[in-house]
Amino acid sequence: MKKISGLCFLCLFPVFVFAQKSNSDSLAYQLQRAKINQMLDQRRQKFGQYDQSLKMHTGIFGLQTKKDIRRSNDILMDIVKTDDDIFRELKILMDYRVFQQQQAQTHSTESENVTLAYMNTINRLRSQIDQLTQEAQKEKAHQQNVLRTLIGAVVLLFVSILYLITRKRAVKA
Repeated sequence: MKKISGLCFLCLFPVFVFAQKSNSDSLAYQLQRAKINQMLDQRRQKFGQYDQSLKMHTGIFGLQTKKDIRRSNDILMDIVKTDDDIFRELKILMDYRVFQQQQAQTHSTESENVTLAYMNTINRLRSQIDQLTQEAQKEKAHQQNVLRTLIGAVVLLFVSILYLITRKRAVKA
């Protein structure tokens, strides 16, 4: 029995060491950890009682009586129930840890998705800016062509009017 309890303690010890190192735990996680530590203290006390009951020999010639054996078995059954409770609480503790990890993963994924969406929006806006810049350059070139044509037409019209005026005067004189 000592081997089993020692094995349980060795299996559970790294979990508690790891849990104590984590500083960013939630309040629920810390409370659950404190509850498990309290249960482990109770188990140690019960195991001490069991060890003492095994050493008790109240029978004739220093032998154990049925009552001694029953008392030891009752304490042992109580230890087993405590172990079951500890395992149940450890499962809850591990569920907290898994939940926290899933939350962190979800938050990371959401942040990554938001960042990608921003990058896509920025790229789309940059392409729109490039397209609008090209359109503005084409429009500016078109306006310059129209202005040149208009200036050419006005100059041609002015020259034509001057020609007609000088020709009429030359014909009258």
